[in-house]
Amino acid sequence: MACSLLPPCAPLSSSPRLLHPSRSHPLLVPRTLPLFRPRVASRVPAPPPRALPDIAAAAAEALRGALSDALLASPPTWRSAAVSNLAIFVAGSPVLLSGLSASGFAAAFLLGTLTWRAFGPKGLILVASYFVTGTAATKLKIKQKEALGVAEKRGGRRGPGSVIGSSAAGCACALLSIYNVGGAKLAEFWLLGFVASFCTKLSDTVSSEIGKAYGRTTYLVTTFKVVPRGTEGAISLEGTLAGILASIILASVGYILGQVNVSQGAVCVLASQIAIFCESYIGATLQDKEGFEWLNNDVVNVLNISTGAILAVLLQQLLVLAFMENLNLISHFSLLYGVVIPVFPVGYGWPSFVTSTVSWDVLSRLTPEVHYLTLWRDCNICLSWR
Repeated sequence: MACSLLPPCAPLSSSPRLLHPSRSHPLLVPRTLPLFRPRVASRVPAPPPRALPDIAAAAAEALRGALSDALLASPPTWRSAAVSNLAIFVAGSPVLLSGLSASGFAAAFLLGTLTWRAFGPKGLILVASYFVTGTAATKLKIKQKEALGVAEKRGGRRGPGSVIGSSAAGCACALLSIYNVGGAKLAEFWLLGFVASFCTKLSDTVSSEIGKAYGRTTYLVTTFKVVPRGTEGAISLEGTLAGILASIILASVGYILGQVNVSQGAVCVLASQIAIFCESYIGATLQDKEGFEWLNNDVVNVLNISTGAILAVLLQQLLVLAFMENLNLISHFSLLYGVVIPVFPVGYGWPSFVTSTVSWDVLSRLTPEVHYLTLWRDCNICLSWR
C-alpha cells in the first residue's frame, strides 16, 4: 500500500543525491545557503595627511622671514615700508573698506607706505587712530544725517580726494623727514607738524560730525547767528567740545608713542583749534561764493591741516625762544647773586657755593645746549670762594 501511493515515475533511492561543488544548478542549491550573499565593504585605511611640499614650505618660510624683517627694519626702507603696509592693509581690509572707497583705499595705501617710511610703525599707528576715530564719528547717526542732507557722500566712505586733502600736510612733513631737510635740528619739527596735522583734521571731522548728529543750535562763526545744521562755517557747542576732546586724545596717542612731549602735545591741540576757526571763517566767507568755485571741501581741508601743522611748528619755536630768554634772565640774576653773597659775613664762601651749584644743576638739566652757562658756572664758583 505504501508503495502504491508513490508516483510511478519517481524512482526509489536509498541514499541522498550529493551535489558536486562545481555544479551550480539553481534548483539543486541547498536550502541552508542564502540565495544572495551580502557584500561586505572592505575597510581601507585612510591615507595620512599629505605633507606640504618642500617648495611650498620653503616659500612660506621665506615669506614669514621677509615680513619679519620688514616689520622690524630700523630705520625703515622703502621696501620694508611697502611690504609691512601691504600686510597690514590685507589684514585690515574689511575695516578699511568700510570707511574708504576702492580708489580711496589705493590712496590710503600710498599714504601708509610714506608714513611708515618716514616715522615707522608709530607713525602708522597714529594715522590708524585718526582713521578709526574719524570713521566712527562719520558713521554716527548716518541715517539721520542722510535724511537732513548733511551726510558724507557714498555712505561716509572717503574717496581719494578726501584722503589726499586730509593727509597732504602730513605727507609733506613725512617727505621732509625722509630726505632730512634741515638736518637733525628740524627733524623734531617735521614730526611735530605731522602729529599736529592729523590732530587738526580729526578735530575738524569730529566737531563737524558730532555737530550734525547732536548739535542743538549751530551758529555762523562770523556773525554768531543761528543757522541750519551743515551750513558752511557753522559751529555748535557740542561739536566744538567733541573736536577739542578728539584733538586731545590723538595728541595723547602721540605722547604715548613718544612722538611728542607734554608741551608739544598742548601746542598741537592749541594749533588745531586755531586752524579750525580759520577754516570755519573761510567756509563762511569764501566757500561756495562767486569767484571761489575752486574752493571746495578738499582744498579747504588742505588749507586747514597745513595751517595746523605750520602753527604748531611756529608756536613751539616761540615757546623755545621765550624759554631761552627767561633762562638768560635767570642766569644773569644767579651770577649777580653769587657775587653779592660773599660780601655778607654769614654767607661768605659756603652758602654762595651751594647756591651757585644748585642753580647750575637745575639750569644744565633744563638746557644742556647753552654753552655760555659753563662760563657763568666757573666764574660764579670762583667768586663764591674768594
